Amino acid sequence: MFNWLFARHHGGKYLLRIEDTDRKRSTQEAIDAILEGLAWLGLNADEPPINQSANLGRHTEVANELLKAGKAYHCYCSPEELTAMREKARAAGSTRLYDGKWRDRDPADAPADIKPVIRFKAPIEGETVIQDLVQGSVTVANSQLDDMILLRADGSPTYMLSVVVDDHDMGITHAIRGDDHLTNAFRQTQLFQAAGWTPPEYAHIPLIHGPDGAKLSKRHGALGIEAYREMGYLPEALLNYLMRLGWSHGDDEIISLEQAIQWFEIQDVGRGAARIDFDKLSSVNSHYIQETADEVLASLIQDSVEKAVQRSFDSTMSERLVLAMPGLKSRAKTLPELIEISLFYFYPRPLDINQKAEKSLDSEARERLGRLSVSLKELTHWSEESINEAIHAFADKEEIKLGQIAQPMRAALTGTTVSPGIFEVAAVLGQDEAIGRLNDVITK
Repeated sequence: MFNWLFARHHGGKYLLRIEDTDRKRSTQEAIDAILEGLAWLGLNADEPPINQSANLGRHTEVANELLKAGKAYHCYCSPEELTAMREKARAAGSTRLYDGKWRDRDPADAPADIKPVIRFKAPIEGETVIQDLVQGSVTVANSQLDDMILLRADGSPTYMLSVVVDDHDMGITHAIRGDDHLTNAFRQTQLFQAAGWTPPEYAHIPLIHGPDGAKLSKRHGALGIEAYREMGYLPEALLNYLMRLGWSHGDDEIISLEQAIQWFEIQDVGRGAARIDFDKLSSVNSHYIQETADEVLASLIQDSVEKAVQRSFDSTMSERLVLAMPGLKSRAKTLPELIEISLFYFYPRPLDINQKAEKSLDSEARERLGRLSVSLKELTHWSEESINEAIHAFADKEEIKLGQIAQPMRAALTGTTVSPGIFEVAAVLGQDEAIGRLNDVITK
């Protein structure tokens, strides 16, 4: 999202690269989930996505060029030797897990039974400095970084090499990514410089943590974008929440994408890890539900409502769902909640009346509903306003408080004691359905 906003703010291009050199993890299912999730959020790339695995020949070519230039070398260490080196380095507290055994050694000494890897001949002295757009100036001593592998023994390029070559070939000017890649940035910068290329400007942003402060994981309830979609969050709400999670513009809480594009500056992204707050996300989602057009909301939930009530909607029922939205959407924080509170409008007759609602339907109440039904049948114009007037007039005529007829009416029309305003409910149901539900209770 920050890459997308940055590109839009500066009039640049937002590109997507699928880094799929690890073929075991890069299944088509995983790739599809990324593309579908970004499409749902509206973060489509400005050009077709590039698959890193399609450029393996180019990656290999660059590794061999570095080898010829003396900036890389063949390493013939056996797996056992490498394990021993790592254990020794860790015991000594060193971050250099490879000791450079074949860095300046004569290839003539190479064992015949070992297929070599190609390692980058990283600078040993001095420092590598990154002017990070979020983290500021960050420095590492070159003595802390060992000679990374560029090509594996089977000839396949590593992620570190592939990223650098692809960034250069794609003309990447800025890379905005998680701060868990900061160490990679030092190694990649060295590789860019060795190849004679200009590295992109980096912006390493904090990761999102769970409510407990630990890195967000499955045990916090959600990982992929599709999980939030299934939980009933709108894409606009998720984008707004994520924006405020890592970036702010004064005290503004609700920020449209148009405003974000205008206001976004990468330097305003915070350095500290943000904790996800599902209550806050639901609150933001509630706002966007209320702001969404009734027709759009109805189309989003209709399939689920039909499935829940086991009925296929005709045009009248579809229209009823749209008419119901104004009174329902202010009561829901997520789409599943919206679905749940809309179901009573579509249950087939006669309704199941819950135990609490049944208490308001004694014999006296049923008799009153019978007389009310006659009055409502006489209405020539069926609207919330006309229903309101008719029921108030009925209460006056019967010399009762409004609640003495409104509560039994709510029980009869909804089967519950909780709903939007009963005049609104009756109007949404329509005259025939509303009177039919009243008669079901009257004749029970």
